[in-house]
Amino acid sequence: MPTYIYAITAADHPLRLDGLSGVGEPASDLRTVKTGALGAVVSDTPAELRAKRRDLVAHQSVLERLMADGAALPMRFGLVGPDDEQVRAALEQGKDSYTARLSELDGRLEFNVKVSRDEESLLREILTESPEARRLSEYTRQNPAAQDQKMALGELVSHEIQSRQQGLAREVATTLAAAAERVSEGEPTKTHFLNVSYLVRRDEASTFSQAVHEEAERRGDDYTFALNGPLPPYSFV
Repeated sequence: MPTYIYAITAADHPLRLDGLSGVGEPASDLRTVKTGALGAVVSDTPAELRAKRRDLVAHQSVLERLMADGAALPMRFGLVGPDDEQVRAALEQGKDSYTARLSELDGRLEFNVKVSRDEESLLREILTESPEARRLSEYTRQNPAAQDQKMALGELVSHEIQSRQQGLAREVATTLAAAAERVSEGEPTKTHFLNVSYLVRRDEASTFSQAVHEEAERRGDDYTFALNGPLPPYSFV
């Protein structure tokens, strides 16, 4: 039977799994697959594995318990191996890499920061600081049928938005990186010009949160900062 994999830990991890259950309906029983140096928390894979809320919560609950007790390499939802023996073989084969990564993540957490900016505020800034954008805006207001100028204005504004958001993203990301150990940049979303994950020491979590708060205060009401975490360090596995 295929083996569902939740996380990899050191062999001496406490592995307190009491009261937890795995994915599937009915819920699968958790177990461990061990080698001399490593362990994997696994369960049977349900016949139909889907990202239902109950299963996502079960997966996350296992990770949170493991990380509360020590270092763990969290696997993303839905990772399945052929069987327990193949999982054990993979642990042996990747022993050095997994052990090194566990050492890197020991006592660390992930925080994700997303930042957006009010569109009207950004447009006002562009029209204030770009003489050409201001000229085209005034011209098209007075000449509604001037399609070429409207297209030119749209292209100019689009370029300015992209350029300014990239610059802002670099500034904010660099500022917050000073309070973290590692950084993993994600793709911007439709509404957020910044989407970055930070690896933070557990005992520095409050310091990092304060750094995000201070940066948000410094940027002002036109910016919206979303801080998510602490999270399992998916971005650094």
